[in-house]
This record gives sequence, structure tokens and C-alpha cells, in this order.
Amino acid sequence: MAQSSRFTLATAFTEKRVAFRSVCSVCSVVAFSVAVGCAKSVPPDAYGNVEATSVVVGAETSGRLVSFDPTEGDTLMANAVVGVVDSAELGLQRDQLAAQRGGNTSRVNEVSEQIDVLEAQRTAATAQRDAARSQGAALDAQLEIARRNYERSQRLYAQQAATAQQLDQAERETRVLEEQIKAQRDQVAAQDSQIQAHTQQIEATRAQRQTARAQVNSTTAQIAQVSERIRKSQVTNPIAGTVLTTYAKAGEFVQPGQPLYKIANLGAVDVRAYVTEPQLTQVKVGATAQVTVDAGGGARRALPGTITWISSEAEFTPTPIQTREERADLVYALKIRVHNDGGVLKIGMPADVQFAAAGNAR
Repeated sequence: MAQSSRFTLATAFTEKRVAFRSVCSVCSVVAFSVAVGCAKSVPPDAYGNVEATSVVVGAETSGRLVSFDPTEGDTLMANAVVGVVDSAELGLQRDQLAAQRGGNTSRVNEVSEQIDVLEAQRTAATAQRDAARSQGAALDAQLEIARRNYERSQRLYAQQAATAQQLDQAERETRVLEEQIKAQRDQVAAQDSQIQAHTQQIEATRAQRQTARAQVNSTTAQIAQVSERIRKSQVTNPIAGTVLTTYAKAGEFVQPGQPLYKIANLGAVDVRAYVTEPQLTQVKVGATAQVTVDAGGGARRALPGTITWISSEAEFTPTPIQTREERADLVYALKIRVHNDGGVLKIGMPADVQFAAAGNAR
């Protein structure tokens, strides 16, 4: 009977201790809640959302997407080839154009050789003409002497100081020289015609060479165009970053301008926030700010940032954004650059912004 009483008293004492501890726990929770409530009573200077500059990479040529490597969440390096559009037909076209250019180049060389031959022939004909003209000039001089000799023979014959044979000889020499000069002039005229023909042939051949060169240049331009299309058949990643979304798969037929994937550099992101006009005096480009986001489990994580841009024009308060003064209709947007070490910040994530000491004054 005594043992039962002692057991009852011990049980009652234990229950009181448990009840006391429960009350203490409740008081602690209430005190912590009050403390947290007091800590949260100081609102941030601004609210915003995380955003990043993204790039939508599209196809630059049409064809079947032979290979395509980007996957959502992958990290890609800048200038890396991440996909290939079928360019086999373009390669054959380029080879054909290269063969045509080779033929046109050979034609240019052949025509140039023809021009060299024609110019050599014209030079030789010019030299022969000049020699014939020199001979003609010598014959003219001889004819002048022969004519004077013939006139003198006529006077002497009239005075019976010369024989008829001498007169006939002087006349014959004069006529022979006149015929030689006439033949020489005909030869010079023929050589002039030949030189003129060579000149026309050279001009025509030069025109052919110019046409062949134009064909070479045209073919070269076509090859450059096809080569550029082949280059564009390679999907090159423009910036280093993380793949956000993919819009295509290997084996699909794509068209120029068709989006293939979206990529953004998440190593440094921006928090777009909004401030009221009275707060403009408290912020400036280059000033520091503290960005706070949820870290899970009710914890918060603060990251340092720098104000990189402040809008010069006011706008109406965006619907999902709260400001210090909810009654303000117009606000100014600003951007805070934050280094996203470890990828803590995600695009679209809400964030609280606390400006430097000068911005905390109310």
C-alpha cells in the first residue's frame, strides 16, 4: 500500500514537470515568433525579380538537323559548334563551282597567251612597216636625183650635148624608181592594214580575257556564298552560358530563323527592382545593395550586388511588384548586378533589396 502511494506521487510529480516544460516550450515558441515578427517588421527598400540576358539561337540555313547537342541545363562554351544542318548538297555545289572557276582561269591564261602572240606579231609587222617606210624615203631621195638627172639629160639632148641613149637611160631610171616607190607604198599600206588587223584581234582577245576574268570573279563570289551557307549550317553557340530551353531535336527539318534553343549566362544575373521618386536620391549607379532571397527551410540568403542601371523615365507600378509606398502610382526601374556563385539565383525568383546605409533612412 505504501509503495502504491509513492508511485502515485512520483507520477504526479513527473506529469507536473512535463506540463511545466510544455509551458516553457510554448513560451519559447511565442517569444521566437514575436522576435521573428519584430525582425520582419522592417520591410526591404524594394522588391524585384531575378532576370538574365538570354539569347535565342536560331537556324541560319534550311535543311535537316543532322546533329544537335544542347540539352536543357547544359553549360556551353562560347563559339562551340553544337549542331550541324545537312550541307552535303552545298558541298557538291561548291565543288562544281570550283571546277568551273578552274576552267575559266585556264581560259584566262590561254587568252593571255594569245594576246602575247598577237602583240608580238603586231610588233614585227610594225617593224617591217617602219623599215619599208625608211626604204621608201631612200627611194624618194633617189627618185629626186633621177628626175634632176633626167631633166638635165633633156636639156643636154636639146643642145645636142647628150645622146638619145643617155636620155633614155635617165628616163628609164626615173620610171623604175617611181614604180619601186609605188610598190613600196603599197607594201606599207598592206602592213598598216595588217597592223590594224592585229590591233583589232588584240582588242577582241582582251575583251574575251575580260569576260573570262569576270566569269572567274563571278564563280569566286558564288563559291564564297556557298561556303558561307556551309558555314551557317554549323550551329555555333554565341555566348558562354546555360541552356534554358530547347526547341528542336536532331533529325528535324529546320528553316532559316527557326529557334533552336535559348541560352543565358547565369554567372552574373540582374535583379530588376522598382523605387519611388523619393528614393531616387538614395540610389545611384555604382552603389552597393544587398539582395535577399529564400534559401529553403524558412532561411534567407543575402548576396551583395551593385546598381548598374536606373531608368530615366517613370512608369506605373507593375502588378506583381510592391514598393515602400503602396499609394505611389509611378516608380522607377533599376537593375542590380549580382554574382550568382553556385547558381543560387534563378530566373524569375523574387528578391528583397536593401540599399546601402544612405538608402535605409526613412
